[in-house]
Amino acid sequence: MVKIAKEFYWEMGHRLPKHDGLCRNLHGHSYKMRIEISGELNENQMVIDYFDLSQIAKKIIEPFDHAFLCESDDILMLSFLQSNNFKHVAVPFISTAENICSYFLDKFKVELNRLKNIHNIAIRIYETEDVYAETTCFF
Repeated sequence: MVKIAKEFYWEMGHRLPKHDGLCRNLHGHSYKMRIEISGELNENQMVIDYFDLSQIAKKIIEPFDHAFLCESDDILMLSFLQSNNFKHVAVPFISTAENICSYFLDKFKVELNRLKNIHNIAIRIYETEDVYAETTCFF
């Protein structure tokens, strides 16, 4: 089994409306995602072509780039974003790094499940240079 990895970057705003600290306020991050994929080599002697992985990641990340990630029950924020025609993504979870990580893993699982040589996917989401959340799934 071989492991490969690739990193992707995007800018995104959010807030944690039920949080008691500073993150309750509107703010943003320069996010970084590291995806690691383990599996057997395919007929091209690759786990997955990096170009193909980039195309999948682009499709998943693009809606979030320079958008505001908003909890779907944060009516105050959603109303403001919609009434001002700001780019946003409404999600049914609190926009913590942990939840973003799990959400992205689910998206990648759907895309990569068709490749029978892949056994493991790990996603690491960095909110800042030294703060991250990570989750893994096995096929």
